[in-house]
Amino acid sequence: MALITASAGSYPRIGEAAAAQRHRRAYGQRERGEISEAEWRQVEDEVATEVVREQTATGVEVVTDGQVRWYDPISHLPRHWEGVTINGLLRFFDTNFYIRQPVVSSRLARRTPVLAGEYEVARRATNRVVKPVLTGPYSLARGSILEGGYPDRKALGRAYADLLALEVADLARAGADLIQVDEPFLLQHPADADLVRDLLGVLAAARGKARLGCYTYFGDAAPLYDELQTLPVDVLGLDFTYSPKLARRIADAGTGKTLGLGLVDGRNTKLEARDAVFPILDAVLPRAGATAYLSPSCGLEYLPRERARQKLETMVRLAREHAGRPEGTR
Repeated sequence: MALITASAGSYPRIGEAAAAQRHRRAYGQRERGEISEAEWRQVEDEVATEVVREQTATGVEVVTDGQVRWYDPISHLPRHWEGVTINGLLRFFDTNFYIRQPVVSSRLARRTPVLAGEYEVARRATNRVVKPVLTGPYSLARGSILEGGYPDRKALGRAYADLLALEVADLARAGADLIQVDEPFLLQHPADADLVRDLLGVLAAARGKARLGCYTYFGDAAPLYDELQTLPVDVLGLDFTYSPKLARRIADAGTGKTLGLGLVDGRNTKLEARDAVFPILDAVLPRAGATAYLSPSCGLEYLPRERARQKLETMVRLAREHAGRPEGTR
């Protein structure tokens, strides 16, 4: 079977060296009116290109644009839509990271395409597969403040799904082969699995020839594993750092979908060792079908940039070591 190494979302846009601080400096200059919007966008493109190339240099086979332009996982796309202001502040799960909440006051509409242009910048920077990442409609609705335009959060989720489907269609036309949709809030609200399935169906209908992945994190996926298998996606990304029984569940039940194995802890600076990773791979891979992805458990923006790079290098090394072992050895 093929074990493919892949990034899982964000990557630190700011590093320790002076040259890696230019995103922060340019952001401050933009806020003070010292550079134009066009100059700011140029810096974003340059940093995204740098981040893609840094991922590529680690040997990872599937990279992302690092979500360099994203202020946070929730507000990035809604801030480009009509009917939304960005005003609320909410802690993002149990991290030390805060999101800006979209405040929905009227019916939503898309002003301009967003993700396809960001994808094109990343694709020009590497010869590796580039995987676009977006936050799913259910998690967007959960992270928003609803003040008008829709009767309830379920209707808001459907409105978000309709707009996200336009972005998915744009990405598919631009050549994206695999599109990752993050739905971390599902694990906090498992009773809404049917709603998430319906909302993802709207995106799946727009994907064209692209494959769609649903990634969950910051929660235990094992109790919801059977429900996750029914989602209308091709890939399931799972955070093993919150799910100590997940490997056994997969070994017992198998999978009807390609799995994204989030075995590299995206929130812990400690580098993974083979003694921790190999037993899980040995349990899961025989039931994982022809292909699986080895990835971080979540985006890497929670780590210093140098450590994020080392995490990916370690992941690639472990994947190669595991693949190169004589059959039957541990």
